[in-house]
Amino acid sequence: MKKTSNAPTPMKLYCSLFGHNYVVSKKVTSHVKEYTCKCCKKQLTTNSNGDLTELTPKFKEINSILEEMYMRRTLRSQEKALSSSIY
Repeated sequence: MKKTSNAPTPMKLYCSLFGHNYVVSKKVTSHVKEYTCKCCKKQLTTNSNGDLTELTPKFKEINSILEEMYMRRTLRSQEKALSSSIY
C-alpha cells in the first residue's frame, strides 16, 4: 500500500504564504481569459460576472464553445468588412 503525504509541496507552500502569481494562459475572447499560476499551476477563468473562478471541466467546456463562437463571429465580421470595402 502506497502512503500519501498531506504535506504541501514547496510551490503550494510558497503560494499559500505569498499568494499566487497568475499569468494569462489563454485568451478565450476579448473579455474572457484563462489564467495559470506560474508556481503551483492552479488555473482560473473569468466567469459571467467578470470574477475569477476555478477552471473546472465545466468551465473548460464553456470556454471552448465560447471561443469557437467568438472566432466564427470575428471571421464573419472581417469577411463583411472586406466585401463592403471592395464596392
